Amino acid sequence: MNNEIISVHLGQCGIQMGNSCWELFCLEHEIWPDGIGDMTDDCGDWGQQNTPEVFFHRTCCNRFVPRAIYVDLEPSVVDEVRMGQYRCLFNPQNLLSGEEDAANNFARGYHSLGKRIEERSVNRIRKMAEQCDGMSGFLLFHSFGGGTGSGFASRLMEKLRDLYPKTSILEFSVYPAPKICTAVVEPYNSVLVTHATIEHSDCSFIVDNEALYDICQRNLDVDLPSYRNLNRLVAQMASSVTASMRFSSVINVNLRDFQTNLVPYPRIHFPLVVSAPIMSAEKAYHEQLTTPEITNACFHPENQMVKCDPRRGKYMACCLLYRGDVVPKDVNEAIVSIKSKQNIQFADWCPTGFKVGINYQPPVAVPGGDLAKVIRSVCMMANTTSITEAWSRINHKFDLLFSKRAFVHWYVGEGMEEEDFLDAREDLAALEKDYEEAGRGYSEDFWIREERNRHRREENKKKRRRREKSTMTDSDLEDMQDFMASLDAKEARRLR
Repeated sequence: MNNEIISVHLGQCGIQMGNSCWELFCLEHEIWPDGIGDMTDDCGDWGQQNTPEVFFHRTCCNRFVPRAIYVDLEPSVVDEVRMGQYRCLFNPQNLLSGEEDAANNFARGYHSLGKRIEERSVNRIRKMAEQCDGMSGFLLFHSFGGGTGSGFASRLMEKLRDLYPKTSILEFSVYPAPKICTAVVEPYNSVLVTHATIEHSDCSFIVDNEALYDICQRNLDVDLPSYRNLNRLVAQMASSVTASMRFSSVINVNLRDFQTNLVPYPRIHFPLVVSAPIMSAEKAYHEQLTTPEITNACFHPENQMVKCDPRRGKYMACCLLYRGDVVPKDVNEAIVSIKSKQNIQFADWCPTGFKVGINYQPPVAVPGGDLAKVIRSVCMMANTTSITEAWSRINHKFDLLFSKRAFVHWYVGEGMEEEDFLDAREDLAALEKDYEEAGRGYSEDFWIREERNRHRREENKKKRRRREKSTMTDSDLEDMQDFMASLDAKEARRLR
């Protein structure tokens, strides 16, 4: 079996997204919460090859174990998985937790606490990779605003890139929303993690909670959406992205295709994601949308999973992944209709081509959930310059905090320096500029700046490593104190 994918869930947000994802993946592959499969053969209901081995390792006793690792620096969220409905599904050795919370501090996740759990995490990932015949890549689920999701995710991603330099790394990341904030220091963490991972991630699908809240309230009639409601939307998105690798079809898409078709330049790898239709069971009872209708819905700003307006920017690439009762003829008609619209603009240097994937396996809905079961759906991933709205918002919030050096001492006390903040902010300003220039067409200045940025990042990385080598952790200090105490004891015995 080839194309295996290893999922890495980091921090509270990443783990809770993972819970919803594995709930859905088990339903799609007819696997019970204890890992026992219901499949009588390898073909799905629609005559398609069903290959759960992409996400699951099949044991000798015919149990399916997720190729997934859960990591958090404090135990409570991982303990919920250990004691929950799916406790028998996961390998207990892949559920890792520390003893202290990262306290929404990037530096604690990257430096002091992250060091303690890094080796265990990497060893478990290496063991899963060794079980694969032809690993396709990694999917990382995390938030940009939390301490573990930002700091430890950055540290682990650097390590994975060193160990697996040619393997795809894709992220499903929750980005800070414009008006909803879970921590005051979210802007710091977000800028630092973007700076730290920009050269290690191949493609990052970002969503924000405010956009997901609005979709739940408007489309699903949920007045007070919970995180479970939001995470189930993310799970549907992750399912659509990977469906072609798990269910064979006439037009397949794999992880490498996303990079080839969505990322025109390595740094510009933050596509918007939209799913359609998102509707409640009551609405689905009265209507079923056609292929052109669900395609048009993808280009409406209110359906975006990040708060920005694509009509203000230019598209550089677009990928449409269809599932269910969809025929190529209808898809072609829908795309012709989209191209004819004046408010959808592509960059001058980019041909108005759409990467299309069609999978006849219909989307699955969680029983008792808010999402209706539909006969067809589409997931759109589009690389557009309008994403700079998200960068610009977070940069502005960062500047407000950092101008007063607010909360910086918490980061410096955990092994960072003020210079790290300045480097990260400068890198995000360059990212904004990169997107703006991409919309106009690359100039010679762009390539000169890119080369300068690359050299600066390499120097910063060397500086960080030198600092880490010269910095003692608490455990190092304790070992040194024990060693000195033993020397004192020996000297006292000698004098006696």
